[in-house]
Amino acid sequence: MSQHIKVLMIEDSPSLTEVYKAYLADTDYELVSVETLGTAHATYGAYQPDIVLLDIELPDGNGMDFLAEVAADDNAPKVVVMTAHGTSGMAVDAIRMGAFDFLTKPFDAARLQVTLDNAVAQLELGKKVNELSRDERNHYYGFIGKSPAMQSVYKTIDSLASSDATGFIVGESGTGKELAAEAIHAASPRSDKEFVAINCAAIPSELMESELFGHVKGAFTGASTHREGAASVANGGTLFLDEICEMSLDLQKKLLRFIQSGTFRKVGSNTLERVDVRFVCATNRDPIKEVREGRFREDLFYRLHVVPLRMPPLRERAGDVLDIARHFLDDYARRNEKGFRTFSEEAAELVRRYPWPGNVRQLENAVQQIVILNEGDTVQEDMVPESISTGHLELEAILKENAWAPAQSTNVSKITSHISRREQVEPLWITEKRAIETAIATCEGNINQAAGLLEVAPSTVYRKLQSWKKANA
Repeated sequence: MSQHIKVLMIEDSPSLTEVYKAYLADTDYELVSVETLGTAHATYGAYQPDIVLLDIELPDGNGMDFLAEVAADDNAPKVVVMTAHGTSGMAVDAIRMGAFDFLTKPFDAARLQVTLDNAVAQLELGKKVNELSRDERNHYYGFIGKSPAMQSVYKTIDSLASSDATGFIVGESGTGKELAAEAIHAASPRSDKEFVAINCAAIPSELMESELFGHVKGAFTGASTHREGAASVANGGTLFLDEICEMSLDLQKKLLRFIQSGTFRKVGSNTLERVDVRFVCATNRDPIKEVREGRFREDLFYRLHVVPLRMPPLRERAGDVLDIARHFLDDYARRNEKGFRTFSEEAAELVRRYPWPGNVRQLENAVQQIVILNEGDTVQEDMVPESISTGHLELEAILKENAWAPAQSTNVSKITSHISRREQVEPLWITEKRAIETAIATCEGNINQAAGLLEVAPSTVYRKLQSWKKANA
């Protein structure tokens, strides 16, 4: 830590305050404590803390109100909410409102230290992002796109790559999480060493430990030779753990020990080995929900969730879809020795309007299908796969929901007509969603400021975002 970090603690229990002060006595954290919201408001402006430790239930009000006010600041501190057992739902709500993290009481000195260190890493990352050039980039380490959402991704990777902080990548399937991990490695000082990726969902749980740490000959049935694991191969480089939430709880415990100490034992060996690896992990699940429901260790989450990177779905990347489609068109036309060079206006409009639930991976597959099955120099409307041009996937969902058989042609015809009408009129919720997302992007992610521009209460925006998230779950 290059300088003292100022921490404001709002805690109404004098005994707990003394405990937490003792936890930080020999650190570089400069701690000021208050017991009420009234005192906190007075102290906040004068002290200008880097981090706020915030209790929720206070004598003169609710800490969530203080969080909402602080989150609206342009240079808001990192807020860590402190909650008692049984109030985890409130903690999750606090994170949605802008809190950086939460601590469940009682917590020990190590947990507090890790959480504060993670907050400091985020503060330093934010400073680096602000110092970077604001010039837009159309391409970046394999990514294509110049939308505001992707400019934010590029800047985060730029800053994250220069450190050894763990990157925690979240996003829907097909959004490019592994590509982001590769970019972090390629832009880092470790780029001349190995990048090793493990898909935790693709490897049987009984083989996962051997895949990660390796094994010695005779360690188990079938272990006929000595084998180096991913941890050894990635020594000096980057170890990417994809779909980390799929890892078994037993192996999560061993991974935590490895991250904390940098040491491990091969399966069947008593020899302790040490390596130097940089960790990057990814998941398409909600990690907080996985922790809350007991499928992912809370202590491992705190170790890994240092610098989060959210990969936006294709529907949030306005203007990027056609650029990506044209890239794939050129690529597959060259591979298949076809003459395709561009899309007609009608075909381009179909590509732009489709929501691409499978994201970039689905778009790539669709373009590959177009190139393989057709001839010409321009992609025409009738060459676009039917599922995209007619909304057939939506039709199938409606039939399934209503338990109708495809043979009922009258009903199918009526639904197809309905879909045709929908193509001409944008549903109100999509218009509303676009307006909210534009406002949030304009305010650089500050939801409270976005709500002000939209002239609605912040709670309305949070409720809308939550409802859309549940709909896409």
